[in-house]
Amino acid sequence: MPDNFEIGNIWALYLLPVPLLVYWLLPPIRIKSSSINLPTYPKLLDQTGQKPRKAAMVQRKGIVSWFYLILIWCLLLAALSSPQLVGKPELKVKTSRSFLIAADISFSMATDDWMIDGEKVRRWDAVKAVMHDFIAQRKGDRMGLLFFGSSAYIQAPFTPDLQTVDQLLEEADVGMAGQMTNIGKAISKGATLFEKDTIETKVMLLLTDGVDAGTDILPLDAADMARRDSIIIYTIGIGDPFSNQSDLDEDTLKEIAEMTGGQYFRAIDTERLNEIYEELNKLEPIEYEEEENRPETLLYIYPLGIALALMLLGMLVGNMGSTIKRMQRKDAYV
Repeated sequence: MPDNFEIGNIWALYLLPVPLLVYWLLPPIRIKSSSINLPTYPKLLDQTGQKPRKAAMVQRKGIVSWFYLILIWCLLLAALSSPQLVGKPELKVKTSRSFLIAADISFSMATDDWMIDGEKVRRWDAVKAVMHDFIAQRKGDRMGLLFFGSSAYIQAPFTPDLQTVDQLLEEADVGMAGQMTNIGKAISKGATLFEKDTIETKVMLLLTDGVDAGTDILPLDAADMARRDSIIIYTIGIGDPFSNQSDLDEDTLKEIAEMTGGQYFRAIDTERLNEIYEELNKLEPIEYEEEENRPETLLYIYPLGIALALMLLGMLVGNMGSTIKRMQRKDAYV
C-alpha cells in the first residue's frame, strides 16, 4: 500500500459486523405459500389425531450466496470509507509585499559599454536582460513598474501578473521619459503609487546611471517622504563611477538607501547585476505558507462500481434462475 494512501471516513469500517448482528438478533424471514387441499386430508387428520397448523418456509442460503453478499457489503463500506491518495502539502506563495521597480531610461542608458556574450550592448538592454529573470523569480510579490527620465510615469500599477509586468518592461526603451535624469521625481511618483496600496511591506528598487538633474524635488527630500511612508528603497548604480562616460552620483544613492532602510549596490556589468538581484532575493525573500488543502485523488468510485456491478450481476442471475424453474415446472405439468 502506498505511503500516501489514506482513509477519509475510518468510522465506516466499524460497520463491518452489522450483517452478523442482524443475522443473530432478527428472526428469519418466513416465506408463506398456498397449500393444496386433498379430498382425503380430513380423514388423515382423524386417523392420525393431528391438528392442522400454519407453517412457512425459511429459505436457506448456500456458502456461495453468503460470500457474495458479504463481498458486496465490504465493497460498499470501502466506498463509504472514502479511500484516497493524498499528495504532499503544496507550498502556496503568500503575497506579502508590493515591489516597485523604478528604472532610469534617460539617454545615458543608451551608452553601449556593457558586454553580453562577448558583444557590446547598451546599458538599458543589459539591464532588461537581467531584470527579466529577476521579475520571474519574484512570484508572490505584487510588482509595479515605473520609468523615469526628465519626468516619471507609471508603466504598470501593482499587480501579481508578473508576465504582464515583464512584457511592459520589454516594450520600454531609452528616451521614452525624456533626456535627463530626475531621481527625486521618480521617488515621489513611486510614493504616490504606494499610497493607494493596502499591503504594508513596501519596497522600491531604483536603478539609475546618472546624477539628478531635476528641479522640482530633490532626491533626498523625496527619500524622506518615502521613509515617512515606510517605503524601503534599494538603489542600484549602473556603470563605473570612475569612467569618463559615467556621471553616476553614488553618494546620493547611498544616502537614499540608508535613509529608507535599504542598501546601495553598484553594478558595473551583467554578472554583478545578477549577484545584486540574488542579494535582493535574500534581503526580501519570498514568503510561503502551507496550503491547508492537500491534493487528493478520491478512490471510492472503484469499490462502489464493483459493488454495483456485482449487485446487477446477482439480479440477472436470479431472474435467469427463476425463469428456468418456471419453464421446468411447465414442462413437468405437460
